[in-house]
Amino acid sequence: MYITRQYKFIGLLWIMGMLSACDQHTAGSNQVTITPSATNKTVEQTIQPGMDKSPMDMSYYPVDYPKLKMSGSVTEPLVARVIYSRPQKDNRVIFGNLIKYGSIWRLGANEATEIEFFKDVTIQNQKVQKGRYVLYCIPHENSWTLVLNNDLFTWGLKIDSTKDVHKFNIPVAKTRFPYEAFTMEFEKADPAMQLIMGWDSVRAALPIKY
Repeated sequence: MYITRQYKFIGLLWIMGMLSACDQHTAGSNQVTITPSATNKTVEQTIQPGMDKSPMDMSYYPVDYPKLKMSGSVTEPLVARVIYSRPQKDNRVIFGNLIKYGSIWRLGANEATEIEFFKDVTIQNQKVQKGRYVLYCIPHENSWTLVLNNDLFTWGLKIDSTKDVHKFNIPVAKTRFPYEAFTMEFEKADPAMQLIMGWDSVRAALPIKY
């Protein structure tokens, strides 16, 4: 009888040991399957791009030309478009402070601003041939010098001034309310159109004939 009880006790210990081993194996298996998932999640979060502080935008003349084209409402051919980035004011004093008078400004942020003419135009009695140009600015307190340049696909302020092709001086005006985001847009004007540029409490217009 004693021997039988002893064998029963040993058998019970063996069963408990097997159950413990199974539990440990299961826990280990769970750990293995969870770890790659956590790692993948970390990688996904790392590669997600953030929102650009100066998002890119595009303006056309005629205004909203792509929408007009898609709806069959175009009444005149495409003349121009401008591609630029839109930095924010963010409670800063822009002109004379963030952007120094007499210094080169890319008319936006990030990549150089580009303007494209789909036909020959005239600006301040200068004939500008159809094509694509970098457009940058040298701001002064009461006027801006706008420059068309052939050094396409550039970043920042590294502009090759030897490729300047046209320069235009235009007056600037103060606005009643500030532009929070730098804005470029075309509008109809007599006798043709103009490119409006505004940021902070400053607004300038470049007349264009076609």
